[in-house]
Amino acid sequence: MSNDRNLSLCPDYRSTTVNSIIDKIAWIHLDDGKILSTRSRGKNAYYIPGGKREPGESDLDTLVREIDEELSVTIVPATATHVGTYQAQAHGHAEGITVRMTCYTADHHGVPAPSSEIEEITWLSYADRDRVSPVDQIIFDHLHQAGQLH
Repeated sequence: MSNDRNLSLCPDYRSTTVNSIIDKIAWIHLDDGKILSTRSRGKNAYYIPGGKREPGESDLDTLVREIDEELSVTIVPATATHVGTYQAQAHGHAEGITVRMTCYTADHHGVPAPSSEIEEITWLSYADRDRVSPVDQIIFDHLHQAGQLH
């Protein structure tokens, strides 16, 4: 029996490249042709607000929790509308790790303010496309083509 055959039974043998998907939910908040974006502490790119789903959470549960944590505002779940789901290479992660971003618009209560790991919030236009993550660039393109992001 060869060593290769024995090694093939080991779960780590087949590949050193792990293809995985980071499942995120995001809030698309547009105003006057600009989109609300955030920058986390220690990061150089801006991201559409939102975050990773926790086990057992629905899209809306994740949206409400993440936006409250990051921006100290309350999303009104009954007003949430699915904008789209986008996928791209995950910014700052190894090749082959992708992020799938499910995006919603929704009304909210409160004034967005940086909270938790968020260092800065800002309003970006389509001209700022190069300042955001790859998946956000795809979202920027979609919103720009729809005439919502100037």
